Amino acid sequence: MPAADDRPTIKVAAVSWPGVELEPVATPPAADGGKPTRSRRARLLLAGGLAAALLAGGIGVGAYAYAGDVPRGTTVLGTELGGRSRADAARALRAELERRAAALNAPIVVTVGEKKAELKPADVGLAIDVDATVAAAAAAEAHAVSRLVGSRAVEPVVTVDAARLGAALRKAVGDQGREMTMPTVIWTDTTPKPVYPKPALTVDTAGATDAVTAAWLAGQPVTVPLVEKWPATTREEVDRLVTELARPAVAAPVTLTTEGGSVTIPPAAIARSLRFSTDDAGKVTPRVDVKRLRTALGGKLAKLEVEPRDAGLTITGGKPKVAPSRAGRQVDAAALGPALLAVLPKSTDRTVTAQLKPATPELTEAKLAELGIKERVSTFTTRFTGGLSSPRSQNIVQAAKDVDGTIVKPGETFSLNAHTGERGYDQGYQDAPTIVNGKLVPGVGGGVSQFTTTLFNATYYAGMKDVEHKPHSFYFSRYPAVIESTIYWPQLDFKFRNDTPHGVLIDTSYTGSSITVSIWSTKIYDSVKTEYGPRRNITQPKTVYLEPGPNCISAAGGIGFAQDAFRVIKKDGKVVKREKFSWRYDAEPRFICAPDPGA
Repeated sequence: MPAADDRPTIKVAAVSWPGVELEPVATPPAADGGKPTRSRRARLLLAGGLAAALLAGGIGVGAYAYAGDVPRGTTVLGTELGGRSRADAARALRAELERRAAALNAPIVVTVGEKKAELKPADVGLAIDVDATVAAAAAAEAHAVSRLVGSRAVEPVVTVDAARLGAALRKAVGDQGREMTMPTVIWTDTTPKPVYPKPALTVDTAGATDAVTAAWLAGQPVTVPLVEKWPATTREEVDRLVTELARPAVAAPVTLTTEGGSVTIPPAAIARSLRFSTDDAGKVTPRVDVKRLRTALGGKLAKLEVEPRDAGLTITGGKPKVAPSRAGRQVDAAALGPALLAVLPKSTDRTVTAQLKPATPELTEAKLAELGIKERVSTFTTRFTGGLSSPRSQNIVQAAKDVDGTIVKPGETFSLNAHTGERGYDQGYQDAPTIVNGKLVPGVGGGVSQFTTTLFNATYYAGMKDVEHKPHSFYFSRYPAVIESTIYWPQLDFKFRNDTPHGVLIDTSYTGSSITVSIWSTKIYDSVKTEYGPRRNITQPKTVYLEPGPNCISAAGGIGFAQDAFRVIKKDGKVVKREKFSWRYDAEPRFICAPDPGA
């Protein structure tokens, strides 16, 4: 039997106890008008005769009937458990299960909608709980004579991992099913737009669990129908949210007053912060997202608040130096959200009073000291051309500035896209060559991939956990083969996880021709090195002529190849990790900005 665990289970138990009538009753005649059936007479004679025999032999009826923990005449899966102790009954039931092992382990044929699938019982946690079944068999109490001559069949107690079974059934549904369209209200500027609910077409997990369990015990196939499952919030309720809340909310501004002064919240800021959240059951709940409201108000709250500042680290003289934290004073966000939500449906008296409360920084000097950021554990440098005046170089430096000084706590995952946000003109990025669909074209933020590669290598050689990265489609000799990464908002990201017990500081620096990223923490590995396999499947570049113009960028081209790289991490003189990284580079065409001479 599988070991017990704490997974959610469904237990199915059913007990059948046929009544045994020993008192004289009016007996209907047989169909042919003759005497009562032999079986009824035989049961009465057996009961009386056996009782008399036991009494004559000096044995009490009660002593015989109540021998053992399980009432006599009790069977499970056709196996007699009656008259046995619980331990003996459990042994007998396990022996029966061993005899039925082939049938109980056989795949269950399930028809879901119009598709058939096979479920392995072990994969969905189907098993018979022997101890619980014996307990159910022993639990029912009966009259002494009933125990003496009666019989009953007890269904086994079955355990099943409902989550795994549900997942297997949903997989079997495949393209027959459809996802639920969750109701909500969305915004186009300050215009609320209803999103109406639509039902999912899926399986009823609870009913399917019972059906599959019964089919498994019977060794029979089972059909699980597809059913519609509707979200909890109806179309009418969505319309009511629009009419009674969303539209009035943006009909006029709201005044926010504090002891430090007042600010006006315009309808546009209300629309950006009034969210209609939908849970897994499809229930819509309106709320005010104060963080979004703060962003939408821009610097307005800065007149009233003092933002707290976390403690930080800078590298001075080759050592980390603490930049102290600072307490702040901010609007009580926990109270402001519900208070603002309460006045939004009103056409008058649209004023909210909020308190300014002390705001403590998340990272204080004491907490920073506990992170153990004390030494440089890795550093990596890449070089670029064109000096600091070129748009590409400025994009690299801008990304470095955005990331410099970032602290990643133990267990946290760093995302470059999440950290910089969308890299646009307003954020200081410029147009520079970038690869789109296999061609170099001008694009805002071109060159940030070089910073991404530099950051990736710094975290790679610090031994950090690689979560997400994607090498370039073409090989560039300024980067290490395979161990490099591109980035593109929002589809491609670079992520690493700090899987050490210490904090990590990302320190960036640059010159007129290079970018450097260093990782500061507490060193836990002796060394991190890369071993390369040979290049293989080498392909040569083609020559491609492009239409001349300001958007055409020529390229010398390069070979394509596949290669493996192995990150080898040593600790205490032994290899503790050997991780394989593989990539296939396309041959970069030789792009010429000129008419094709052969055309």
